[in-house]
Amino acid sequence: MPDATKTGAPRTIRLSDYRPPAFKIDETHLTFELEPGATRVVSRLVMRRADGGDGPLVLDGEGLKTLRVSLDGRALDEGEYRAGDDALTIPGVGAEFVVETECVIDPQANTALSGLYRSSGNYCTQCEPEGFRRITWYLDRPDVLSVFTTTIVGDADENPVMLSNGDRIAGDETDDGRRRVTWRDPWPKPSYLFALVAGNLGCLRDTFVTRSGREVALEVYAEHHNMEQCDHAMASLKKAMQWDEDVYGREYDLDTYMIVAVDDFNMGAMENKGLNIFNSRYVLARPETATDADFDAIEGVIGHEYFHNWSG
Repeated sequence: MPDATKTGAPRTIRLSDYRPPAFKIDETHLTFELEPGATRVVSRLVMRRADGGDGPLVLDGEGLKTLRVSLDGRALDEGEYRAGDDALTIPGVGAEFVVETECVIDPQANTALSGLYRSSGNYCTQCEPEGFRRITWYLDRPDVLSVFTTTIVGDADENPVMLSNGDRIAGDETDDGRRRVTWRDPWPKPSYLFALVAGNLGCLRDTFVTRSGREVALEVYAEHHNMEQCDHAMASLKKAMQWDEDVYGREYDLDTYMIVAVDDFNMGAMENKGLNIFNSRYVLARPETATDADFDAIEGVIGHEYFHNWSG
């Protein structure tokens, strides 16, 4: 797979160079304190050494301002780890351990639109292929799967909507009046499928009853001026869910399925687990102006991203 170095020169990644990961991440706990120019990200990783894994722990990162690093609850001195431009190295870790880091990132200045960025007042992520390392130190590779629990803290007026993967398990207010919402995705996934969306968005709600009788909450989020154009996307989602059950016997495996359509999303669409993000042009349609081809295209892309849930 072609890639680029910091100088912009192409870099080739060869399959023959592949090595299995030396470490696994069983649990990932993230806390985001949203601020446009200085978002604080606390990461707690429950880790273990893989069979045959050796050497120090090396986590991927890019553009991170590291405030602290701890190992098994003990804050490390600067001489006990190395935080470089693209790697955090911690020697001497055991067979099982917990690493916690605290970093600051700047979503407002993130014009690369990779990782967590803020545009038109909304926070959004794009982590495929290697954007997650711009959020926090991590084993940012597709063969490391982890269960994610994500807490988002933000100004209630600026961010009435705060979403991440999985199902919402908690929500309250902080002592200083900010909102705090926690999401948990119980299914292990690679970091490129992580997603976070926060901002002032409208929501179209519906439900889907699975073949076993379980009710799934369906939510389509969009900027308020686009909400009247979301009905076909919702209908397309329900058709895709029904088709996957009828043809392959595959029921959706969370209690919530969310679609976010924003004008400033830099990719066409992204199949993040339980929280698909789309550029608006792939989701929105007004019956008075959209063509049959427009409606077919929306149905196709909505189904395509939904089918990733089971097909990878």
